[in-house]
Amino acid sequence: MTPTPIDPIVIGQLEIRYLLDGSATGGLGVFELIVPPGANVPPAHAHAHNEECVYILEGTLRYRVDDESRDLTVGQSMSTPRGSVHAFSNPHPVTAKALVMLSPDIGAQYFRDVKNALGGGGPPDRAVVAAIMGRYGLTVSARGAAPRPT
Repeated sequence: MTPTPIDPIVIGQLEIRYLLDGSATGGLGVFELIVPPGANVPPAHAHAHNEECVYILEGTLRYRVDDESRDLTVGQSMSTPRGSVHAFSNPHPVTAKALVMLSPDIGAQYFRDVKNALGGGGPPDRAVVAAIMGRYGLTVSARGAAPRPT
């Protein structure tokens, strides 16, 4: 059975294209993440229940897991164990596209909830976003959102 892609979810400058939503079964989730240069990104955070792996399809994505930060290019990947603090950014001149795999998946609904919370324009209400993240087992870290390469 071939999964049916879900309509893209656009949050600010980021685009999430879910290819496989595993949240209903507690299984693997897979989505494309498109990050334009200089895009606003989520704060550094950790997943209590999920492992994550990011694989670069296009461009370069700066990705940090705990104390390791790397500029990942096409064909490179980096994994995030449960509980590890991670963040990403794109300070490069070209749009980056990554394939993100979560196990088990938090699901496309998480991204829809965040989009709806940010839909009013203006600065984000960090408390509202943190509450949404908490419902899905994510916690915001005190670390900054824009990792520097090591």
